[in-house]
Amino acid sequence: MGSFRRDKEEEDDGPTNAYQNLEKTSVLQETRTFNETPVNARKCIHILTKILYLINQGETLVPREATDCFFAMTKLFQSKDVVLRRMVYLGIKELSSVAEDVIIVTSSLTKDMTGKEDLYRAAAIRALCSITDHTMLQAVERYMKQCIVDKNAAVSCAALVSSLRLATTAGDVVKRWANEAQEAMNSDNIMVQYHALGLLYHIRKSDRLAVSKLVNKLTRSSLKSPYAVCMLIRIACKLIEEEDIPSEELSDSPLFTFIETCLRHKSEMVIYEAAHAIVNLKNTNHRMLSPAFSILQLFCSSPKATLRFAAVRTLNKVAMTHPAAVTTCNLDLEGLITDSNRSVATLAITTLLKTGAESSVERLMKQISTFVAEISDEFKIVVVQAICALCTKYPRKHTVLMNFLSGMLREEGGLEYKTSIVDTIITIIEENADAKESGLSHLCEFIEDCEHVSLAVRILHLMGKEGPFAATPSKYIRFIYNRVILESPIVRAAAVTALSQFGASCPALLTNILVLLGRCQMDPDDEVRDRATYYLTILNTERADLYKNYIIERENCSLALLEKALVDHLNGDLEKRFDISVVPKAAAVVRAEISNDVMLVSSAPRPPKITREEESASRLAQLPGIQVLGPVHRSTAPIQLTESETEYTVQCIKHIFGQHVVFQFDCLNTLSDQFLENVRVELTLPEGFTTRAVVPCPKLPYNELQTTYVIVEFPPDAGSSIATFGATLRFVVKDCDPNTGEPDSEEGYDDEYMLEDMEITVADQIQKSKKNNFQVAWDAADSEEWLQAEDTFVLSAVTTLQDAVNTIMKILGLGSANLSEKVPEGTHLHTLLCSGTFRGGAEVLVRAKLALSEGVTLNLTVRSTDQDVAELITAAIG
Repeated sequence: MGSFRRDKEEEDDGPTNAYQNLEKTSVLQETRTFNETPVNARKCIHILTKILYLINQGETLVPREATDCFFAMTKLFQSKDVVLRRMVYLGIKELSSVAEDVIIVTSSLTKDMTGKEDLYRAAAIRALCSITDHTMLQAVERYMKQCIVDKNAAVSCAALVSSLRLATTAGDVVKRWANEAQEAMNSDNIMVQYHALGLLYHIRKSDRLAVSKLVNKLTRSSLKSPYAVCMLIRIACKLIEEEDIPSEELSDSPLFTFIETCLRHKSEMVIYEAAHAIVNLKNTNHRMLSPAFSILQLFCSSPKATLRFAAVRTLNKVAMTHPAAVTTCNLDLEGLITDSNRSVATLAITTLLKTGAESSVERLMKQISTFVAEISDEFKIVVVQAICALCTKYPRKHTVLMNFLSGMLREEGGLEYKTSIVDTIITIIEENADAKESGLSHLCEFIEDCEHVSLAVRILHLMGKEGPFAATPSKYIRFIYNRVILESPIVRAAAVTALSQFGASCPALLTNILVLLGRCQMDPDDEVRDRATYYLTILNTERADLYKNYIIERENCSLALLEKALVDHLNGDLEKRFDISVVPKAAAVVRAEISNDVMLVSSAPRPPKITREEESASRLAQLPGIQVLGPVHRSTAPIQLTESETEYTVQCIKHIFGQHVVFQFDCLNTLSDQFLENVRVELTLPEGFTTRAVVPCPKLPYNELQTTYVIVEFPPDAGSSIATFGATLRFVVKDCDPNTGEPDSEEGYDDEYMLEDMEITVADQIQKSKKNNFQVAWDAADSEEWLQAEDTFVLSAVTTLQDAVNTIMKILGLGSANLSEKVPEGTHLHTLLCSGTFRGGAEVLVRAKLALSEGVTLNLTVRSTDQDVAELITAAIG
């Protein structure tokens, strides 16, 4: 133990990392020590620790290095040192994915796994399963079955968890271990019971009846493991949700009765899990919820911080779905605002923000300001998200909330924290017209000292979009031009674009904007000079159509698809000119819903947002001759054409092009004893439609998702494009071995399966667009190039203006403008403004005037560049 002692001077120096300056080459050279005889266990342990440290720090080993290290490591099996042997197991697990010929140690690991030394066995099982693939698994299947029912809890747990991991690659083999897993359920050890239940559920989860039998059996017995009971509660909840039991029958359900009895369990973990499950169930009523909320209220005053955190986090999550029930806990939540645990305090205050009355907003904001400076950025983000929800709920309080957010912007903080505040302010501006002026002013002040380039660019884009239509647009020019003088090239380029939008939208400011853009032509950066010259040239033409198409309403290509198209062009025939018109336009940005999973803020980079069109582009590009159809106009959300429990499941995605529609059918074969070939969908076409191609799926094995396509041409008349299609799935069936999936013979027989009918609607053919200033666009459409259709309807199926607006938006598939999709409370008159682009490029503007008396009366005016499209949209409402 002398080597672990530290002198007083060393302790004063603070903690040090003995491995921080390691070099991969020197460490790999040290592995030669593994070949020495006798083995120096202590020295080898130290070297193995270095290797594992390097791997876990992100150092990559090439296959040759990993293989050499792996084979050197195998020499250490001759040592009987327990610590060294377990380090070898860890090394095998880490190197197994990179090194070659790792199965050479299978016999050594199998010997340790079945040996008498219990300290070896569990780790040997984990190492063996990490190097074993599905082809080798049958050789160790007998040993795995024995280990699952082993009396040693550590060995049994290792076998169960390893089996669970193997189930993803060798599910058919692991299914044969169900009897052993069932036997392990009878163990007295709580972890063995928990892991056995996990494996049993994984084996049976695709068979709903088997899962129901398992749950019904276990709910009648008393499980000793609280972890297993928690898992059983979650499985029961999933079954309840799948059955979609109505609230009047739910209380009599044996599954719900089991969850309710768990509220009286002796384990606090199980009690919380049951309460959490009940408050998150659908179709519940006040009587069912009351005991669960009483438990959560009780936990709020628990001396244990973990229980307080769990309770208040659950209340926070369900605050919007059960506000009345959560309000009964408000006194307890107010007591937690001063909790010593800042996580609990943050959740308490954000829950109060969600459920509090409008009159309490100022008081709550004062309470937040007392501790918000003391918490980390992760917790501040949660507070900001709650404020965003509160401003949506009480729009008249935007001044108080905006001032508070502005103060938070001026504080120190990281990029993610500042981004969340800016997102919230932008959301408030977009949803509340009264907040636009103050919101833009706060953002103008922020970019004066903003150190984050991405935020500065985003705010400048917003100012260019919203600033020209403010009461006094000239006051924003100074803030924008300051960025041209003081900032980096990326920000300066964004500022030039923002200035041009003021020049195009505000004739009174055009002369001054031209002067400023002229100065920008002398900028040292190429991009800034090019943008200034480009916009200056367009503005000097004084042509409104050029302003609209190239400055105010620029249509941007999808960058991901543009990049792919350019790469394909460079790899193809370079004698042909690149045609940018085949690249789909970027879809309108849809603001993501704020997640309820608060307090789970990750520092990991956010994945880029991908539109359906971008996601489908690579798959569609594989179809022969697809390029002649032009760019994808839009792709619809998937629709199910079969029930989820049927032998074959099929979903359809409609890819709309200018004159064609590509039906993408994603097919899944759920029968393990059938192998399908030549799978295709036969459509019953309405009059005017023509099938241009059918791309069948050659093979459809069990449980593999495969795709078949049908390309159909629209009729020349837009009015005939609304239609219903019959669909039949046709295929060749071959019987196969369920274990291998291979057909028993080459002979098969033709079969078919009827699918649900599907429709092409007006909404399918329209891509949403958002006009920055709808009134300007509407007035500009009062010309000879645009055609108008008008009609009046009585909407008998709806009783409120908001329902009428939602129905119109759903039928037409257009994008709303000027926040007109939200109807103010208490009003009897409303005007909905929306716009979009019909397939083929025809622009559409719609003004819907709504009046509420005994019913809802609608006066619909449609302006479009195509008369047939205008009449089609008008007819869609009728």
